[in-house]
Amino acid sequence: MGKASRVKTELTEVGELVTLVQVLKDVADNKFFTLINQKDRFARFGESFADFFRLISFTSAKHLLFSSDVPTVGILIITWEASFLGDLNSKVIRAALTEKGKYPNSVLIVVGKRGAAKLGRSPEVVKVFEDIESTGLYKMSLLIKDYLVEQIMSRRLGRVIAIFPWPKNLNIIKPRTVKLLPCDELIGKQHEMVSAMERIILESEPSEIIGSLAHLWVSTKIYEMLFDTSIAAAAAQSQQLENSLKKMNKEKLVVKLKYRKAKKGDIDKSLREVFTAKMMLEKKA
Repeated sequence: MGKASRVKTELTEVGELVTLVQVLKDVADNKFFTLINQKDRFARFGESFADFFRLISFTSAKHLLFSSDVPTVGILIITWEASFLGDLNSKVIRAALTEKGKYPNSVLIVVGKRGAAKLGRSPEVVKVFEDIESTGLYKMSLLIKDYLVEQIMSRRLGRVIAIFPWPKNLNIIKPRTVKLLPCDELIGKQHEMVSAMERIILESEPSEIIGSLAHLWVSTKIYEMLFDTSIAAAAAQSQQLENSLKKMNKEKLVVKLKYRKAKKGDIDKSLREVFTAKMMLEKKA
């Protein structure tokens, strides 16, 4: 049918793309809700950890992971490395730079090569952690924890503030700022229960127990932030794909109308050709 046939091929291609994008969006949605349902385990662990910590009084013990006078602040920026996340990573970077403005004596520690790329070759970036998904969230959280603890214990940093994307729901994602180190809030909370305890036997030095608990606490908090970032990434991908789907459905509608018009035009053309041929035959007769 000439033009209508060509437009129909275009319509088929657009339809196939719409189906593909819809499948990708469904995958992102499913990942988001699956991860959200797994998140409550962090709350349960946090409650159990805090209850255990409050059994012991560490008010007389000193440890750099709980108190430091070093003025340098490390700003941990957590971004993601998957596709369709340019806007999400940009929001986190902007929030981190705003936070950095509050601390003149600060350095940047970046998780995610795409976030590092947005910062360029800034001399303030002292460490970059890459390949999050291939490394694994748990292993990556340990690598980050080991680096931060080493920086604190060597007195190169005195405080660490983390900025990461926090997913309130599928449609709302915003950067969240959390003080990661020192863990002084745990020392404060343990006053609530320790007065009720008469005697506690400590088989290790308080400073050693503090160090072990701080390592566990920081590892868990970083893992939780990476987990939140993965949820935010799924939500951001879903949003981007939803926008693309709307645009492609509009394009599909335009092509469908174009096809109907082309089909009508081809029919009119065929009728005119038939009528003309008939008239010519009648004249010859």
